[in-house]
Amino acid sequence: MIKDWQKQRILEAIAQNRKNYPSDAKHAASLGISASVYNSLKKGQTDKALSDANWVNIARRLDVNLRDSIEWKGARTATFDYITTQLEACQERSLSVILCDLPNIGKTYTARWYVNEHRNAVYIDCSQVKTKRALVKKIANEFGVGATGKYQDTYEDLVYYLRSMERPLVVLDEAGDLAYEAFLELKALWNATEMCCGWYMMGADGLAAKINRNVEGKKVGYAEIFSRYGGKYSRVTPDQGDDRKAFLMEQARVVASVNAPAGTDIGQIVRKSQGGLRRVYTEISKLKEGCVRQSSSELDSALTGTSFEKIKKGA
Repeated sequence: MIKDWQKQRILEAIAQNRKNYPSDAKHAASLGISASVYNSLKKGQTDKALSDANWVNIARRLDVNLRDSIEWKGARTATFDYITTQLEACQERSLSVILCDLPNIGKTYTARWYVNEHRNAVYIDCSQVKTKRALVKKIANEFGVGATGKYQDTYEDLVYYLRSMERPLVVLDEAGDLAYEAFLELKALWNATEMCCGWYMMGADGLAAKINRNVEGKKVGYAEIFSRYGGKYSRVTPDQGDDRKAFLMEQARVVASVNAPAGTDIGQIVRKSQGGLRRVYTEISKLKEGCVRQSSSELDSALTGTSFEKIKKGA
């Protein structure tokens, strides 16, 4: 059952997300709820407004963490600066770019942050919508375009809307997971929205390998897709091993510095992480959770022998 504090967290995410849409109606459509329910939520009326399934659905769409997790702050790493600069250029000038780089360097975090902060930009996790229909429906839903009718109607409504709105941007993460027919549909969408919409495709090195293999094999559509997305792969991390290691370790240091508790040995966290940002999160989580347990233990110790302790023991 969704608890009240979880509903409040979702409402905060809805309010934060509203600025990215031109109207309440479009925002409500993107969340999959009616205008009347949207207005109730906007007024803070949560009792019986939505089922638990609907609350979870909205939380998933807005990437709301429903667990009681540690506070985590974003850091301006080299990856963050590089990707945000590219995303801004794509959105402002309706460009298309492919970024292929190592996993675990902050690509997804940066893309999600950018979309949350910029109007008319949407983030698509392609690993969750691998087929043509699922992909187009997901993009349509994110822009608040109705996607419950026939597929062709959804596709044409989406194209019309992208051509009509001001500087839309579609970020396609984990694009290497897309099925062949979905890649072809991306080419069709690009053709239909040329000079009207920015497209940013991201993935690990496997995405570049997949495109190269199919271009060399002359599989229909891949050469055109590669050309439309700039004909090259962008990359943040250095090619040389020593330079790459130094780059990753510096990113880990920057992230650890803004998130670790005061007095923490940052160097130790960086060495344990080997430059991986997920490991940085894991190490800092252990530290912060340890601080919470220690505080609880100290509180119990301080209360031992007091009247409060006697009450706890039922004395």
